[in-house]
Amino acid sequence: MENETEKVPCEGREYSNCGKHIAAVHDTMDVLNGKWKITIISLLGFGKRRYSEILKEVTGISGKMLSRELKDMEMNLLIKRTVISEQPISVMYELTDYCVDLLPVIDSLAEWGKRHRQCIVEQFKQEPVEVI
Repeated sequence: MENETEKVPCEGREYSNCGKHIAAVHDTMDVLNGKWKITIISLLGFGKRRYSEILKEVTGISGKMLSRELKDMEMNLLIKRTVISEQPISVMYELTDYCVDLLPVIDSLAEWGKRHRQCIVEQFKQEPVEVI
């Protein structure tokens, strides 16, 4: 854009804030990167889970990858790990209060995903498919 103070189409978004905004988005994506973290956060948004429950409910994740993701999420203060000392010993995972703030964002992503899926389905209904 030629004029840095020119407004972009979205109301209230000044171009001069763009760099800081993109940096903040980049920071967020660094913490939430990968295929599994948002799915795990979404699952734990419905309540505490044992490792084995997460492994079963997150379709397609390997045990090694789940362990890696949970350690990274714990390091970034997204989840809390609690060892339950009853026999057999187990570990429970839950969202931290800090991470609960992400749930409305994830819910918004889920709603957008539903609308997008419906949009794509409707588009394919309207367009004839060519058979070669």
